[in-house]
Amino acid sequence: SFYNSVRNVSPDPLAFTREHPEPWPGGRSNHYYFDLNRDWAWQSQKETQARMALYNRWLPHVHVDFHEQGINDPYYFAPAAEPFHEVITSWQREFQTTIGKSNAKYFDDKGWMYFTKERFDLLYPSYGDTYPIYNGSVGMTFEQGGSGRAGLAVITNSGDTLTLADRIAHHHTTGLSTIEVASQHADKVVKEFRDYFTKSRTKPEGLYKSYIIKATNPEKLKDLAMLLERNGIRFGYGVSRTARGFNYFSGKTESFTVDKNDMIISAYQPKSILAKVLFEPETVVTDSNTYDITAWALPYAYGLPAFATADVIKPVTETPLPASGDIQAQSAVAYAAEWNSVADVKFLASLLKQNIKVRYAEVPFESGGRKFGAGSLIITRTGNESQGSRFDQQLQQLAAKWEISLHPVASGMVDRGADLGSGKVRFITKPKIALVLSDETSSLAYGEIWHFFEQQIGYPVSAIRSKDIPRISLGEFNVLIFPDGNYSEIGGDKVADWVRSGGKLIALESAVAQLVGKKGFNIKFKDNKRSEKEKDPYSDLKRYETRERDYIRSSIPGAIYKVNLDNTHPLGFGFPDFYYTLKLDDRVYDFMSDGWNVGVFKKNNYVTGFVGQNVKQKLVDGLIFGVQDMGSGSVVYLADDPLFRSFWENGKLLFSNAVFMVGH
Repeated sequence: SFYNSVRNVSPDPLAFTREHPEPWPGGRSNHYYFDLNRDWAWQSQKETQARMALYNRWLPHVHVDFHEQGINDPYYFAPAAEPFHEVITSWQREFQTTIGKSNAKYFDDKGWMYFTKERFDLLYPSYGDTYPIYNGSVGMTFEQGGSGRAGLAVITNSGDTLTLADRIAHHHTTGLSTIEVASQHADKVVKEFRDYFTKSRTKPEGLYKSYIIKATNPEKLKDLAMLLERNGIRFGYGVSRTARGFNYFSGKTESFTVDKNDMIISAYQPKSILAKVLFEPETVVTDSNTYDITAWALPYAYGLPAFATADVIKPVTETPLPASGDIQAQSAVAYAAEWNSVADVKFLASLLKQNIKVRYAEVPFESGGRKFGAGSLIITRTGNESQGSRFDQQLQQLAAKWEISLHPVASGMVDRGADLGSGKVRFITKPKIALVLSDETSSLAYGEIWHFFEQQIGYPVSAIRSKDIPRISLGEFNVLIFPDGNYSEIGGDKVADWVRSGGKLIALESAVAQLVGKKGFNIKFKDNKRSEKEKDPYSDLKRYETRERDYIRSSIPGAIYKVNLDNTHPLGFGFPDFYYTLKLDDRVYDFMSDGWNVGVFKKNNYVTGFVGQNVKQKLVDGLIFGVQDMGSGSVVYLADDPLFRSFWENGKLLFSNAVFMVGH
């Protein structure tokens, strides 16, 4: 659509002319700016869900994901680059090479350029080559030079003109070549595919034969169950026994009790390999020069206590035991709901949209023999008289819709903690939210937030351009969110004055870095520079051929770290005193002397995933999540992305705390 709107009658092959650079956000993504090529396993988007439902009914023997890369790269095909995941079979490796040699033969005949064994590895499980591999296929990525800039014709750095006809011919050739090779080896392809699933059912790969997810949070467990169902991974419940296994949260092998409502995933099933990859506590990375994140274990992503056992533990039933319903009381002075999952956020969003006034408990309390944690929602009859006789029924219907437990509170005087009329029971102001974007905003980061509000919790959000901030009324909003990106207006006087007047600014990732040094903002980079005395005098003597390896020492493609969390602060409500974050960069900030250091790294917070040695030395003793009071308002600093690709489920509650809880 963009190209047709700007193209000349005759294609202009100069790469810098108007018809070549796509405007923000580019044409690759879906409506919510998600990169669907990284969503195969997580299935956060409806397009992926529909495609994967078909894929898992079909389960092809050979799968090629056709892509385009930069215009100055020629063509890439298998065999892939290291690292290969350790579960990839020798057959899957060998047949990639067989297909690659066939492709090379046809390209050599035409004199077409290509490369193999570089850049595109087989590790991250949510790609269009790795996901099929972990489902028994011979999965491959083929990349044609072109991408969004090529148009109908473009001059490359080599001076050649690359045309759309060329690009089609290259993909057409490798497609037919792949079909030809698969047909020539059809018997072997079918046998290896059958053997793959036979071994999965009878002799699964790896040390761990069972994964037990503790039922400490029923709402999160339901979300995990939905993800497993979409991927065809079988699971069950109903076992009561003691066992011994690896504790994801402590990092140690220890004894534990399996309860009847705990989820059990047995390795003895057709999707055994996929289950192993998604639950493995530590991914073996044979080559640290990777294309994507190197850690993704679901217990960390969902924040659910879990164990991996070498013993076989078979579930008894496919459904959890039904929870006992709560008796609702028409005479209740209030209703209370726990705050520890996205389901609770959806419930709150529904209440606020219907103009039902909601409060939260700043400290834990106990009423009627039931304990409620800090952050628990309290909906009092007083103040909601406008709801009339529908008050009780309305609350119960919304609680049923989002499958949360709603508990009647018989008296404003609680058994322990702060009474309902205490100043420690705080009113939640209905947020009026603006999501800010610029041409230098990460479209992926923006899309994650946009999708979260509109499609996950159903709460309205306005989109505004950063460049319009000087001329619009910020008073229309009480929350401004700046996703990962660059904004000239973020630390300006107008935004700072708006915060001091009661607004809440939420900055994420590089938007946090942009506030460093800005007047009124307390955030500072942590100084990790070594003194001249400590510097190795030979450290600058590097070999050109090892430049990629030297770069890796200062890289972090995506690793899991444990954040020490102050869960008495609203930003930490609903969590234990820790949170697992997916660290994608080396940014860490000084502790704030005038502010709340809610989430911090200490000395031994690394959990799993590849981290370059230089980066690992930096990621200690620093701030990751913080809140600064500024006048009547507040600034929330989120140095890491809590909504990463929408599969980092536990981060959604942290982000919701920033939006709904902080600053009230």
